[in-house]
Amino acid sequence: MNVLAEIRSPRRMSGAAAVLSVLQRAGVKLLFGIPGGANLPLYQTLSDFPGLRHILTRHEQGAGHAASGQAQATGTLGVCLATSGPGATNLVTALMDAHMDSVPVLAITGQVDSSLLGTAAFQEADICSIVAPITKYAVEVTRATDVADAVGEAIRCALGGRPGPVLVSITKTMSYMVSLRKRL
Repeated sequence: MNVLAEIRSPRRMSGAAAVLSVLQRAGVKLLFGIPGGANLPLYQTLSDFPGLRHILTRHEQGAGHAASGQAQATGTLGVCLATSGPGATNLVTALMDAHMDSVPVLAITGQVDSSLLGTAAFQEADICSIVAPITKYAVEVTRATDVADAVGEAIRCALGGRPGPVLVSITKTMSYMVSLRKRL
């Protein structure tokens, strides 16, 4: 994939591809996590980004701690992935640890479809409210067109000023098509 050509010429891609494109352009090389129903579009698109290596962990908390450890060891952004509900809430301890130690960690979680938010849908959790006290930035993205900007802003917040954890929760809109025109 020619990343420079992608940046210069707008093209349509899925919201999941937009997320991975932003991560790749930000210099991310490792992702730690576990696939689940709400984040499958991200995992299904991962093979299109050979510069991103995924490490499957046995538990979401392990993914969060691995991302934090990688960030501390390399001085770069650590990234972890989880699905909705209990998958997302399993990241809380790792995010708290990153908060206490000022470690830049980006957690990307799946979420139920936008139309189901607030209905106590299967595996719905308001993860942004849960992690608000221990993150520098936590946002729920409900439109695929907003996902690239949200991830870019999360990365800037995680690395800017005093580093720390951030979270982007993305509803199942990741599979929808968006036009990516903006540079990170």
